[in-house]
Amino acid sequence: MNKQRIFIFSALVLLLVETGTLAAANPTAAADNATAQQINNMFVAASSKANPSVVTIASERVVQRRFRNPFFNFRGDDFGNFGPAPEYRSSVLGSGVVIDAALGYIVTNNHVIDNAEEIDVMLLDKRVITAEVIGTDPRSDVAVIKVDADNLQQAQIGNSDELRVGEWVLAIGSPFSPNLDHTVTAGIVSAKGRSEVFSGDRYEDYIQTDAAINPGNSGGALVNLNGELVGINTAIATDGFSRSSAGVGFAIPVNLVMRVVNDLIEHGKVTRAYLGVLIQDVDASLAKALGMKSPEGAMVNEVHSGTPAEKAGIKEGDVIIRVDDIAIRDNSHLRNVISSSRPGDQRKIKVIRDGKEKTITVKLGELPPIETLADRDDDQDKESTVQSRTGFSVADLDSREAQRFDLQAEDGVLVTRIDPRSKAARGGIRPGDVVVRIDDNKIRNLRDYRQALKGYKQGDNVLLRVVRGEVSLYVGLELS
Repeated sequence: MNKQRIFIFSALVLLLVETGTLAAANPTAAADNATAQQINNMFVAASSKANPSVVTIASERVVQRRFRNPFFNFRGDDFGNFGPAPEYRSSVLGSGVVIDAALGYIVTNNHVIDNAEEIDVMLLDKRVITAEVIGTDPRSDVAVIKVDADNLQQAQIGNSDELRVGEWVLAIGSPFSPNLDHTVTAGIVSAKGRSEVFSGDRYEDYIQTDAAINPGNSGGALVNLNGELVGINTAIATDGFSRSSAGVGFAIPVNLVMRVVNDLIEHGKVTRAYLGVLIQDVDASLAKALGMKSPEGAMVNEVHSGTPAEKAGIKEGDVIIRVDDIAIRDNSHLRNVISSSRPGDQRKIKVIRDGKEKTITVKLGELPPIETLADRDDDQDKESTVQSRTGFSVADLDSREAQRFDLQAEDGVLVTRIDPRSKAARGGIRPGDVVVRIDDNKIRNLRDYRQALKGYKQGDNVLLRVVRGEVSLYVGLELS
């Protein structure tokens, strides 16, 4: 009997809450309901404000698919081909955002319209209009297209620098199908400044969000609760087996997007500044070897001749920790900070050199159209005895070994074998690397290498400069 009364009482309370009767009798509950309704209205208002500026983009391109004889030539020689590769039409679905209603400019991802022969844009009112490409920038994955249409509604541009981790955001786009156009999903800003998310020569400074982003959302809007555009959705991270959202999505910050967009509209290309250096992250081992309190900044591996860095006096081994008033987190951050500047700008760059801070004024140059950085994985092996103190063995470098490993170094010792359990392996040393310097000791041959190591004892941290293919880098190593 008591259980039945409790059940009836609970049901009555639930009914009163749903009908608002209890809230009227309880001022606190009424206030809570009012607050919930205000929050609800903010989401509705933001969606209503941003939705009309978002479009669906369908592009078509001709793709060649090469078929091979599965019963012949497993090495992949041309003899295994059946003949000319057949062509077929491929469709790509994406989204975009109107940024200039008067001129019909729409921003989207480069990968949505890359190599497209035809681009169709569908508006919120279901009009379908053919678009033309104004400009593309593969390095930032931003593209601008143009439509000739009336009654467009452009997005209100926000400030992505003011975004805070934990802030609510909405993603708007066309996931999976044009029938799902203008889908709105909600989430928060999970992180800012994400880099090295994708391979390739990209400028990455992504906003990470858990708002659902799926195939077809690329190029769509990420907006704040004011309905302002704060990012362009571009990609998702998954477990490798699924193409759907796993709650890890990435958007290009709108401040970066508009910098690229303005260049594409005005000049047809993006003009970026550069220093003229090869750089790498400072990990814990490097920081310890350099006497730094914590791993931060970007270490200069190489200074190219005739570049702004060389003219200003930046040297190999410098650790760049600040550009003007911006503290540099890592090499990707430095790259983005420099590239967002204009050629000719002067920047005060603070470096750590020989354990001391030094400020250097650099007049930035213009990034050349083609920037080739080789990073070859020379993962060859050779039988030899592993050197116990370093965790790897070395040999004199001769012309035959240099040709085998495709090396650019003339002096140094060749890493021939490495203990996979060693600190050197964890630090990134590979067979095929050439050690050319240990701290301030230049290494020309095996004799120099052995002589240099005599000055260290167990537990000492040394700074190795190694050459890998055409690239040089520094590695911090604790001797065992």
